[in-house]
Order: sequence, then C-alpha cells, then structure tokens
Amino acid sequence: MKISRLIQPRNPQFWLLIALNVLSSGISWILRSRDLPATLTWVLAGFAACNLVLGLWIAFRLMNDEVGKSSSGEA
Repeated sequence: MKISRLIQPRNPQFWLLIALNVLSSGISWILRSRDLPATLTWVLAGFAACNLVLGLWIAFRLMNDEVGKSSSGEA
C-alpha cells in the first residue's frame, strides 16, 4: 500500500474522493456555523459519517491499485 498512489488524476475514483472531501468540508462548515434543528443536524451528521466511510474505502482502493491497472480490472 503506497500513499503516493492516492493522486491519480486519470482515475474517476480520485475525483470522487476529491468531491467527497469538498462535500464533507461543506457539511462541517454548515454544522459549525448554523443553528439548525436537531433532526437536520443529525441528518447532516449522518451524511458526513457516510462520506467518511466511503472516502476511506476509496482511498484504500486507490492506494492498493497497481500501476497501469484501471479500476475496472483491464490492463
């Protein structure tokens, strides 16, 4: 597993990881800066937790990806 494999601009999973990180940052900012109803706060916190799990899963997949191998398994 190599951390340097996280940066793969030609891999769509890389861009999904970037989008999830931006979304998580936006959710965190909203949760800290706004006084929201409890239900909405819990919903946003749930989305943030799902983003965390999905982001970690994608990051591990990118780090384990072999050089020159696409995400679909083709060479």
